[in-house]
Amino acid sequence: MKAKQLFIYLAIFMAIFAGCEKANVDVDPDTGNGSAIGEVSGIWKRGSVQHITGDIIILEGQSLTIEEGVTVIMDAVAKPEIIVKGNLYAEGTQAFPIKFTVEEALRTKENEFGRLWGGILAAPSCAELLLNYTIIEYAGATTSDASTSVKQKLYKQKAGENLPALWFSNVNGKLVVTNSIFRNLQEDCTYIEGGKIIFANNLFYTTGVTGGEAINLKSGCLADVAYNLVYSTNTNALKLSNSGDRSPQTFVVVYNNTLINTGWRRPSAKGGSIWVEATVRVSVFNNMFANTRFGIKRDTKAPEDARSLFGNNLYYGYNQTTVNQFQPTTDIVGGINDVIGKTAGDNDPKFLNYPTSTDVNNASFNTAWNFHLQAGSPAIGKGKTDFTRHHAAGLVLNGITYTSPAPANYIGAYGSAN
Repeated sequence: MKAKQLFIYLAIFMAIFAGCEKANVDVDPDTGNGSAIGEVSGIWKRGSVQHITGDIIILEGQSLTIEEGVTVIMDAVAKPEIIVKGNLYAEGTQAFPIKFTVEEALRTKENEFGRLWGGILAAPSCAELLLNYTIIEYAGATTSDASTSVKQKLYKQKAGENLPALWFSNVNGKLVVTNSIFRNLQEDCTYIEGGKIIFANNLFYTTGVTGGEAINLKSGCLADVAYNLVYSTNTNALKLSNSGDRSPQTFVVVYNNTLINTGWRRPSAKGGSIWVEATVRVSVFNNMFANTRFGIKRDTKAPEDARSLFGNNLYYGYNQTTVNQFQPTTDIVGGINDVIGKTAGDNDPKFLNYPTSTDVNNASFNTAWNFHLQAGSPAIGKGKTDFTRHHAAGLVLNGITYTSPAPANYIGAYGSAN
């Protein structure tokens, strides 16, 4: 009788254990290296390697902190999703960034546009999400009926959707993405549906097979977007919209960004550089448009808020077709004190090391390129600094304050090389 009872108790214990999978049950306590599936929280130790073999979930009220130098290897067969219902803090450093990636053998030209794992999907209950000095690559898998995000009605809640690398959806939450790299992704790098937001000093490249933006903002956002370099996104660098009926009205301050070759790989009305629509309110200053397809473009059937401001942006086109598409019309927005010419080659930004004749359909990025400005660049001294940004006083995440950087008196994300 006792043996039978012991067997029953053991069976119950094993059933409970299997039904409540915990991540990092298989962790080396000295190195912090481990494998993860199911629920996860706590700390992934500095320099450790974490193998994600299935979907992981940070539960509401819990947090996961990822320390500098951690490499997160996503299983390309399982194509895991990272579901954030609590908080996620990925705090890397310049010397030791955090990397969300796949096994090295899969980082090939064949997999240039990712699709090998899902993405970081933050539910409306996620209060704080930080990515600082973090690399996200090879994400953007397509959902199926078996996807956790579909079952839990997250993101677009259906099968057949190409996931963004990052989705955030709490209008009362805080999102800070700084000093990070998004690359080798199938579609949108980020898709944001609300929150107090800072995107600053980031790099976006080799993204978008048939669509997708670097930063895609919907209603409910109060965002500062500054000092980002966006190279050859399939559609726009930034899609700024108030669609979705969330409060507050989206208001985005966009300044000192460098946008290059964006929009050419999607030859449709929406392929361009910055797209504004649906009563979004924007302030757009000090941005460099180099060989982008179109300048700032509006949806004429659902335009931006009339209080929106535009100015001190620089436009450069290597050929006449590009220059012609910069010229202000009913759907191309002109600004005050813009640096804009009418002839191919006008306003050459004089990048330190980037051939401006590079094919606009090129999606491959050379990390040796340098987009700082040489002496005599028409972008130097033409920036506007007397405008208000949302988060100059900062957003506090995990007890640390992150501030929007001050605007510069030059145009673009990078100043003089000196």
